[in-house]
Amino acid sequence: MKKLVVIACFLFGGMAFSTAQQTSPVWPGCENSEDVKKCFNQKLSQHVSKNYEYPQNEAGEYIRGKVTISFAIDENGEVVVNSIKGNKPAVNEAAKEMILKIPEMEPGTLNGEPDSRNFTVPFNF
Repeated sequence: MKKLVVIACFLFGGMAFSTAQQTSPVWPGCENSEDVKKCFNQKLSQHVSKNYEYPQNEAGEYIRGKVTISFAIDENGEVVVNSIKGNKPAVNEAAKEMILKIPEMEPGTLNGEPDSRNFTVPFNF
């Protein structure tokens, strides 16, 4: 009998967990999009193209590099940079400045309450 109760608890607990309503952050302009995640990715790509400024060395040459950025859209819809990994400090700093220019947006939700969402994105500048 105890085994049956334990199994029932796991089943019902799993069902309750699986029915949690979760939404993604909504980038400005994506409010009426059929696929908010796809629109978010498109807007992020456009944002990178418009806002990334290639750093230059002392000779005026552009510095290129690979960067992996971990950031969150917090409960207020604001960007928080968690980490930046890359082997060129100037590229890392330029990438951070670009990410911090992401506009404030409608935050993701979990069961109707604002919730932070983490993203990790690799870039090749």
